[in-house]
Amino acid sequence: MDQRRHPQYQRGLTFYIQWLVAIGLIMALLAGLTINKNGQIDQAYQLLILLTPLVAFPVYSLFQVYNRHTGYVSGAWRVLLAWLTVLIILSFIGFFSKTSAVFSREVILKWVVLGGTVQLITFCSLHRLARLWSARSSYKITTAIIGTGTLADRLGKASFNSDFEKLVGLISCNGSSEPEIAQLAPVLGEIEQLRTLIQRHDIRKLYIALSMADAEKIEALYIDLLDMNVDVVWLPNLEGLVLLNHSISTIGGMPAIHLNESPLTTNRRLAVMKAIMDKVFALVAIAALSPVFAVTAVAVKRSSPGPIMFKQKRHGWNGDVIDVWKFRSMYLHDAEEVKQAYKDDARITGVGKFIRRWSIDELPQFFNVLMGSMSLVGPRPHAVEHGDYYRHKIEAYMARHRIKPGITGLAQISGCRGETETVDRMKARVEYDLSYINNWSLALDLKILLKTPITLLSKDIY
Repeated sequence: MDQRRHPQYQRGLTFYIQWLVAIGLIMALLAGLTINKNGQIDQAYQLLILLTPLVAFPVYSLFQVYNRHTGYVSGAWRVLLAWLTVLIILSFIGFFSKTSAVFSREVILKWVVLGGTVQLITFCSLHRLARLWSARSSYKITTAIIGTGTLADRLGKASFNSDFEKLVGLISCNGSSEPEIAQLAPVLGEIEQLRTLIQRHDIRKLYIALSMADAEKIEALYIDLLDMNVDVVWLPNLEGLVLLNHSISTIGGMPAIHLNESPLTTNRRLAVMKAIMDKVFALVAIAALSPVFAVTAVAVKRSSPGPIMFKQKRHGWNGDVIDVWKFRSMYLHDAEEVKQAYKDDARITGVGKFIRRWSIDELPQFFNVLMGSMSLVGPRPHAVEHGDYYRHKIEAYMARHRIKPGITGLAQISGCRGETETVDRMKARVEYDLSYINNWSLALDLKILLKTPITLLSKDIY
């Protein structure tokens, strides 16, 4: 196969072309704005022009900005998030190198706004062309699926979105333990005709989508196909298991299926980047919000007798118990058990009602982030008593603790806020938490952080 027609080659090429066009325009824009302002490109601006692509390349690669499968809205979000991240990194470089004052605020502000606009225009212009070029020039491997059950159906639907493969159909295995269901792809024939079907349809890869109960049949199929020029892939049917950040690897030359792993231990590089982002953002937030801290502290102290802040025992990373800090929003009261706040709760003070409504009571948790017991984004930490209660009522409840708890999370921006007065409401939160763990990325964290302020308009906060 011509290497230039390989989808992975084309995907890399489309990224480089779009990135080079965008970054070239950004560099030219900064140079033009500088000349217009100063009549020349000073040394500081020359350094910034050279530094920008060095910072932008890993960031745009990490965010998969020019992935041709993204829609225009999603792609535009990625462009803006990546550009924002580059600007934040450049700002910190300028801050720590004490060179920020050298640059003109007018030039930098215009560059920030126009740079984002130029990138959006470039993305919209080239995105469609990249998808059309890729669709016309891609070489796809012909594949077939052995099996006609639920697993084969799911695999068949996924194959229609593949860059690398073209699904020609399914091969029925009537002796399978799985019942046959309606399929998205045509049934080419029976398992007894397998060799003939491979040659007739020029099948280069076979997926075996049979249940674990068909292990003997799978072994016989594999042995029979050893002399055929076809790749064989077996997909074990793990339906019914709650998988957490699952993956496949080899250990000592043996295949291993990882059913349950923490993202913070499987990808150390991204975990370190997340920790750095947490601490930097937390430090900036504490500095920027210091007036809010001061005003809130005075208001809480004057609202009723008692401490300004309090700490509560909650489950953290790996189920360890941590102290979570909050501004006090309730009158002092004796309670034998921790009870969630509810609408029109008489325990909440007047000031407490306001700071809870706008989540100001949660701001001290930036100190938790700075100390490392929490993250900016992650499953919200629940009181220990609530954790002990729900762990016996909701499947995989404690799996949400395989990652650090966060000040905000996917559940919160998806409408799961307020009191969880029923098990079903807590179950919905847990499902979002597990979805976050399974799909965790730095881009998702930034998306959640940007959407969090909008959720403050929700009526379910009290």
